[in-house]
Amino acid sequence: MSNQIRTRMAPSPTGEMHVGSMATLLKNYAYAKKYSGQFILRIEDTDKEREVPGGVQAIQEVIRRYGLDWDEGPGKGGDYGPYIQSERLAIYQREVQQLLDNDKAYYCFCSKERLAAVKEQQLAAKVAPRYDGHCRHLTQDEAKTRVEAGESYVIRLKVPENQEIVFTDLLRGEIRFHSNLIDDQVLLKSDGYPTYHLAVVIDDHLMEITHIMRGEEWISSTPKHVLLYQAFGWEVPTFAHIPVFLNPDGKGKMSKRKGMVSAISFLERGYLPEAMLNFFMILGWAKSDQEEVMSLQEYIREFEPSDLSSNSVAFDLVKLNWLNGVYIRKLSLEELADRIKPFVPAAFPSQKLMAVLPLIQERLVTLADFADLTKFFYGTISYDATVLLKKATPELVIMQLQQTVSLLQAMNTWDTATIETAIRQLQEEKDWHKGQYFMMLRLAVTGEKATPPLFETMQVIGKDVVLERLQQALTLLQKL
Repeated sequence: MSNQIRTRMAPSPTGEMHVGSMATLLKNYAYAKKYSGQFILRIEDTDKEREVPGGVQAIQEVIRRYGLDWDEGPGKGGDYGPYIQSERLAIYQREVQQLLDNDKAYYCFCSKERLAAVKEQQLAAKVAPRYDGHCRHLTQDEAKTRVEAGESYVIRLKVPENQEIVFTDLLRGEIRFHSNLIDDQVLLKSDGYPTYHLAVVIDDHLMEITHIMRGEEWISSTPKHVLLYQAFGWEVPTFAHIPVFLNPDGKGKMSKRKGMVSAISFLERGYLPEAMLNFFMILGWAKSDQEEVMSLQEYIREFEPSDLSSNSVAFDLVKLNWLNGVYIRKLSLEELADRIKPFVPAAFPSQKLMAVLPLIQERLVTLADFADLTKFFYGTISYDATVLLKKATPELVIMQLQQTVSLLQAMNTWDTATIETAIRQLQEEKDWHKGQYFMMLRLAVTGEKATPPLFETMQVIGKDVVLERLQQALTLLQKL
């Protein structure tokens, strides 16, 4: 095994990458980088029935959109390729032949019907279903004859009996299993494709992977993998099984409802990739100084898988929203303008973008909030006229609007300072209630109770549109 740290991520192109997978990928990436090692991307595409068109390219795209990359893998090559499983079939068949030759595996000719009948009998007897070893003791000559006769077969691992299997998990310490509880698993399927268990062990060994960091759901499979390493006579790598994310309410494994858990969907909903990475960093792990906002380089310097919590953590959307806001406010206006382009409605007047962004940057939780926060800067607004009457009579509000219109119509300069000075003077001269007047004016101009600062907003909206909206408010009130 390599003296250099080599980690990997091996996603399947059967659907969109889960945020949990991206968080695990980040840990593998960071650990390799910390020790000047290599991070390998490998594609596990042996499940051809579930593979989606363009799945491999989608995996590569989402990794790069998160600002990460791989040292070896598809599109980059390396000394241990090919890095796509379906291109490695001859390797698996070669290696499994070694197991057959050394009596560590055997041919199984059982039909699906027989296996189903055995399982049914075991369930009826309230015994845990497992292969009954029917073909385990066939001689090599018997098996060879049946193979040459064209019988369909799979190849199974000959799991040793009455053996304790021990491995160390960086998060949980020593874990023990008994071999009598482990099935004689299928290694090579009847179509010549490997099962996950065979392929992952062969690939990790031949690619000299030193540390395997993956989801905790693979703990129960690890004894099978350890047995395979032992059957091949190979050194067992170091394991770290990472807890799954729980739903935001802390109840149950994070839901797989479409669009809710895919790594790409969060970017499409306006979360910044650097905020997402920072969020993944602090779920179940803490920096030595407990600081939650950190760069990728800071994380790489400090991350150790043994420091991860072994407990599952909730995917805290409140914390994610806070972090995303922090990162949005770190952006310069030019950077924000570039990042926000995909979320700007087609109808938004592009010439107003740089004037609007300073007014809403503090209010953005995600980039997708742009549409809601800016809709009153252009287009039409609508509201119930009665909202203008809070703490005032129709007669008073009509008078306030008329005098405000007259004041604004007479203004030759339209900038924030001029607008504010004139309107505040009018309010003071007339002794109108501040809260009532300015809220009424905000509603009449924007149709919203909460907006960026009123006078900056009026400047960006423009004199003609502001006057048009005030006239609209007057018309609505006069119809009451």
